Amino acid sequence: MDMAVGDHTQRSNDLERGIRPLAIEARGLVKRFDGTLAVDGVDISVPEGAIYGVLGPNGAGKTTTLRMLLGIIDPDAGVRKVFGHDRPHDIARQIGYLPEERGLYPSMKAIEAIAFMGALRGLSLQEGRIRGMELLERHDLAHAANRQIRQLSKGMAQTVQLLGTLVHRPRLVVLDEPFSGLDAINQGKLERMIRELASQGTTVIFSTHVIHHAERLCEGVAIIAGGKVPYAGSVETARDRIPAQVRLETRAREGAWTAALPADSRREGDFFHFSLPESGIEPLLRQLIEGDAGILSLSIERAGLHDAFVHIAGEAAARALKADAEAELDR
Repeated sequence: MDMAVGDHTQRSNDLERGIRPLAIEARGLVKRFDGTLAVDGVDISVPEGAIYGVLGPNGAGKTTTLRMLLGIIDPDAGVRKVFGHDRPHDIARQIGYLPEERGLYPSMKAIEAIAFMGALRGLSLQEGRIRGMELLERHDLAHAANRQIRQLSKGMAQTVQLLGTLVHRPRLVVLDEPFSGLDAINQGKLERMIRELASQGTTVIFSTHVIHHAERLCEGVAIIAGGKVPYAGSVETARDRIPAQVRLETRAREGAWTAALPADSRREGDFFHFSLPESGIEPLLRQLIEGDAGILSLSIERAGLHDAFVHIAGEAAARALKADAEAELDR
């Protein structure tokens, strides 16, 4: 069977069964620099069309991992595949990459910068200019098309570089710390852009040390600390590592019904706090009602991604993550 036909048939069969093909698959990636272990056995799987975050403090190995996935550097051990190819360079035109180190020629006009970046991925300069203008218009930057990069604000220049990353319409977009240096308004614009890409079927993977970006955007995350990935999977599953917490207020302060409360129940003022029982809240509610506890209020709060990060990666990694986020705000 022709390989291309076989791949297409397998893809169609997978989609019919509800199985999403993988855009990125990495197993056991290891990388050393001058004898120092930077990445130690990383496993990551990213379905096509997903928004996926690589979450961890600076120096944890995020950039090294992304560069290995893209084939910019080779791992010392392990394998990685992008759209089934173990040589990502062979499909470079299907990939858009925004590195952490931003860089555009200061004297180049915005539209020419976008066209130039498209040319690096196989577009003609003419086609790059046409598509670049479409992108600038869509993102309310058409007025800046003929301005030099040095004449743009930092946020505008970063947007131009991002548009240059997208101008060749890649299937996979990899963004290394894309929110770094952006104010709140431009961060919001970037979040909308990422969601738009995913809605069009583009796979987006980005690294970040800011948890709320990953929590708002991502379907899946890889938590990375000290070059290892202690967790890779859905955001929901990460949050479920910590039982949901129940906050209960009752009219009665004592009674036989208190025996029905979970073992970790504690009282703080007028409220009881405890983990949501594995059996759910309904059996407990019945016992409280039958015991005439007089329920005044009850709320159930699931753990956030920050709590999950602390639980999975540890306090030291969480403190480093917080320090990075605070340093970003001070810039």
